[in-house]
Amino acid sequence: MSTPKPSLKARALRYLAAREHSRHELARKLARHAGEGDDIGAVLDWLQASKFLSEPRFAESLVNRRVARFGSSRIVQELQSHGIDPKTVAQVKTNLLIDEDERAWHVWQKKFGSLAASAAESAKQGRFLQQRGFSHGAIQSVMRRARNRPAHDPADHEPVD
Repeated sequence: MSTPKPSLKARALRYLAAREHSRHELARKLARHAGEGDDIGAVLDWLQASKFLSEPRFAESLVNRRVARFGSSRIVQELQSHGIDPKTVAQVKTNLLIDEDERAWHVWQKKFGSLAASAAESAKQGRFLQQRGFSHGAIQSVMRRARNRPAHDPADHEPVD
């Protein structure tokens, strides 16, 4: 005898118990399990009305998971791919840009820790930061800061491979 499959509402609650989801992402996950006559939109509306599903909370959660490793453009692109409304994305972007130079510096220190010895190595370091979603201005700030810091700065950390 087989066990009855969970309802869409139960599945949604289980997904949300594990971590925050965007409406778009949760709809996609539930669609795989929807049967004829199931109304995914109604389930999502109920979840939002009951405060189980929240786009701003999802955005904050995603930012908190990504902010230490990625730049503003990468995080903003990920929020957009999750269907987060443009107003929320714009607010998040504004907040991320405030400390992007400092975040880029920490990512660079963790990965490299020292100024590039050649132009090729410098380009490699810049590409790494660019692929992480940091702006051109933040990358320039990191390279300028690396050139201007004293040798053997006690605040430096060893690079991690």
